[in-house]
Amino acid sequence: MKKIYYLVAVIVFGVTSCDHYLDTEPIDKISIKQYYTDEKGLTSALVGVYDVLGSASLYGNNVFNGYNACTDEGYLARTTQTNDLQYLSVNVIDPSNAEITGLWAACYVGLNRANDLIANINLAPMDETKRQVILGEALFLRGYYHFLLVTNFGNVPMKLEPTTTPNDVYAKATPMSEIYAQILKDMTSAEAKVATSTSYGYSSRVSKTVVQGILARVCLQMAGYPLNDTSKYSEALSWTKKVIDSGEHALRTTYNTAISGNNAYSQIFINQAQDIYDVKESMWEIEFKGNSTDGYSETGRLGNTNGITITGSAYPTIGYSYGFIRGTARLYKAYKTGDLRRDWVLAPFKYNGTTGAKTNITTTTGYGRDSAKWRREFELSSPKHKNNTPINFPVLRYADVLLMFAEAENQVNGPTTAAYNAVNQVRRRGFGLSISTTSTTSDLAAGLSKDNFQLAVENERMLELCFEGTRHMDLIRWNKYVSTMNSVGAEITANGGTGDSYGGLGGRNVTTRNLLYPIPLKELSVNKNMTQNEGW
Repeated sequence: MKKIYYLVAVIVFGVTSCDHYLDTEPIDKISIKQYYTDEKGLTSALVGVYDVLGSASLYGNNVFNGYNACTDEGYLARTTQTNDLQYLSVNVIDPSNAEITGLWAACYVGLNRANDLIANINLAPMDETKRQVILGEALFLRGYYHFLLVTNFGNVPMKLEPTTTPNDVYAKATPMSEIYAQILKDMTSAEAKVATSTSYGYSSRVSKTVVQGILARVCLQMAGYPLNDTSKYSEALSWTKKVIDSGEHALRTTYNTAISGNNAYSQIFINQAQDIYDVKESMWEIEFKGNSTDGYSETGRLGNTNGITITGSAYPTIGYSYGFIRGTARLYKAYKTGDLRRDWVLAPFKYNGTTGAKTNITTTTGYGRDSAKWRREFELSSPKHKNNTPINFPVLRYADVLLMFAEAENQVNGPTTAAYNAVNQVRRRGFGLSISTTSTTSDLAAGLSKDNFQLAVENERMLELCFEGTRHMDLIRWNKYVSTMNSVGAEITANGGTGDSYGGLGGRNVTTRNLLYPIPLKELSVNKNMTQNEGW
């Protein structure tokens, strides 16, 4: 059942005029102070802050079908591009791209909603502990929207107050270092206020350990390119330790054996299609609900734009999928023999569009396999909507925390036993083995140097977290985005054959300017204090 619902609120602001009748207070007006009168009002406002995350410009579609569509994990499975999202997916963009504009606008809508709530947090008479929880979540989300902006656009206007005048559109860009400092301030303050994960039976509301885990992600981003503040590795290590030491989280090791070919890893994503909440493993999810015929507009497109292709008459049963994203041969070949994750994240079969029958893919080149992490056949909603799904998107999983811990531990103390253990737990689960038992089949080779251990972590993040929206920024912070994308683009072009060589376009198009998106043309046309990012 969906836990966070859309907030629909209309606030009508009065206008003044020399005409007497226009001075009359409208009887249907809802003022800000009237709205924040009780706990229910504050909670509804908080829902509105969360709500933006589920928009098509963010986790409803574009995070996985646009901004992260072209990495060394995957590419757009279309020989030609017909809209701005597809142009984005192959890095053919300019400042007028509608999807880039949508990302910018969505983040600022989220910021404005967060700032309105924070500014009015003390208006309602209510239990103070509950008030502080709401404030903590609003502060965290303000930090998170700033994080999305600064990682994608660089220097942007920082927003810490509600928008009250048209003059606010002339805000100057804030240096990245100052924005990151504010993100840390907001999230650290939030960490002391929000509830524990055990307070909820679902993953769509931010908990203390979620804040800690995202703080680790922020610190790792700061430790890498372009800030290169290596002191942040120790802070990332501290935050990941807090998550681990909390005892609230663990890797999923159980699964439904009645599902053919299932394992503990694939069960994570089946759960997300069925609103089965596992707060131990899947710590923070952007939640969707229903089939768009139940009176709610709560659906996303996970599994529809990036699932196993099926477009024929059998789709109402299986669930329509365009199969826009295919995995790279590089990802396919990175999985070692016995790793169960490969044939879950990369489709091992094709559907017959008429009968729904599955035909196994026998080629071992790695080409021609759709991104298959989220499979619509497991949705429970009936009938299944053609384009909209109820599948939840995982923003943070415990496996990610373990891998962040391993990376930070290695950077601070070298490849210690603790660092090895964190990575090996994830790998053992991937091979279907006990996560607490040493195994030569799954475990990393002993005696790796610090640099080689770092490479092993980078590889493991791709194997475990592929298509979950982390790879693009990972490659940038490791200062490997341009070289990796050019390399994988050339590789696909040379080896993809007649069926997939077109997939190298996005990688070949990458230059240093693609380390940031362009500031949207609409923003520049309004705000004369903003300047365009280099190269755009």
